[in-house]
Amino acid sequence: MIPSPLALHHTRRQFFASSGFSLGTAALASLLGDSAHGADAKGDKTGLGAALPETHFPAKCKNIIYLHMVGGPSQLDLYDYKPKMVDWYDKDLPETIRKGQRLTTMTSGQARFPIAPSKYKFAQHGKCGMWISEMLPHTAKMADDLVFIRSMHTEAINHEPAITFMQTGNQVTGRPCLGAWVSYGLGSLNQNLPTFVVMVAKPSNQEQVQAISARLWQSGYLPGEHAAVSFRAASDPILYINNPPGVSGDIRRTTLDGLNKLNELGHARTLDPETQTRIAQYEMAFRMQTSVPELADLSKEDAKTFELYGPDTKKPGTFANTVLTARRLVEKGVRFVQVYHNNWDHHGNLAGRMPDQCRDVDRPCWGLIQDLKRKGLFESTLVIWGGEFGRTIYSQGGLSKTNYGRDHHPRCFSMWMAGGGSKGGTIYGETDDFSYNIIKDPCPVHDFHATVLHLLGIDHNRFAFRHLGLDQKLTGVEKAEPIKALIG
Repeated sequence: MIPSPLALHHTRRQFFASSGFSLGTAALASLLGDSAHGADAKGDKTGLGAALPETHFPAKCKNIIYLHMVGGPSQLDLYDYKPKMVDWYDKDLPETIRKGQRLTTMTSGQARFPIAPSKYKFAQHGKCGMWISEMLPHTAKMADDLVFIRSMHTEAINHEPAITFMQTGNQVTGRPCLGAWVSYGLGSLNQNLPTFVVMVAKPSNQEQVQAISARLWQSGYLPGEHAAVSFRAASDPILYINNPPGVSGDIRRTTLDGLNKLNELGHARTLDPETQTRIAQYEMAFRMQTSVPELADLSKEDAKTFELYGPDTKKPGTFANTVLTARRLVEKGVRFVQVYHNNWDHHGNLAGRMPDQCRDVDRPCWGLIQDLKRKGLFESTLVIWGGEFGRTIYSQGGLSKTNYGRDHHPRCFSMWMAGGGSKGGTIYGETDDFSYNIIKDPCPVHDFHATVLHLLGIDHNRFAFRHLGLDQKLTGVEKAEPIKALIG
């Protein structure tokens, strides 16, 4: 059982009065710095401010970069090769396959559900023999580094609940996301940077951009300090990171000291833990004024690095620029980096939009993996790539052999992981000839979350937060298990 938040937050006056903790001990801890708190070489100790004194078992990874493709990439055109569908072109999807599945309002009124085979060529790659689309040539080169999951499935059929479910384990908003849970459980690896950072990359194709709600990276019922800090592509990566004209660092320090005293007085009266969060966030913001500008400056990266990620790397806000920044963040000790890339909702004109999406992410993802390897970070950093659901084999709207659209499909979709203790070269799960139903090794969202927590050294059954009288978990109340086949 994790202690009540009220028991974890005290003012300095309350803490000194109620314990044997001396000022000399405090000074010693300050001199020791991060060495008194950071993860050990085996990775089975947690960081600064962690709720877990240590992980439940030795961790295989300590950082996560989660690349979410907003809109739901088409598994049929990327990773789930279905050559038999060529013979089914423009034939109706059999009811024995659809089985009365609930459809979105975008296709439920169609008179027909005509089969749309992928127009793209596939080939096998790596020792694992994974079939990968011609649109992902760089991803294909690292097939044996990736864990391919072709049997993800979800309960949600529309974007907002589906992304919420994928990120928080629940379709209802207001729950902590995966990054917030990791921040809460494992704490910080660098006291001068946030534990959890989110970035939204700008796609080169802007035909159909989805709204991305900031609720996805909030902390829900966990203490507010575990919400993500949003990094922007603008000149200031964080709003108000720089002092306004005429305000020196000394003045800002004096102002914060005064605010902290007022907040401590308020906390003494109310014992509201969010007051302590406010104090901690003010202090973090002050430290970030020094650490963040240097971190966001890519000018010191060498030419080889830019070559890895591709020609868009120097353009602020691009996916390439964003994932290079993500590597810099984990290198400096940010525990969890969430990246969103938009415009994967291909209801129509898939052939006109999907190639742009793949060009945006293909080489930068390959570059990220190579960069993590050469920096010695690959084994300790888990990279996740995927969306919130898949796409239908039948076409939405007009159909031709060179263009088509696909509706939302929750019954099966594809994702991949790399590094961080995952078992590279694994192909997990199998779908039917229509990429409509899973026929082998299903991967529910909660099992996926349990697997990610396992790689971090956390037993999801023993990782909870008391809220509304219940021990709340990322993986919910139904049975979930880490998938051993995905773990190296």
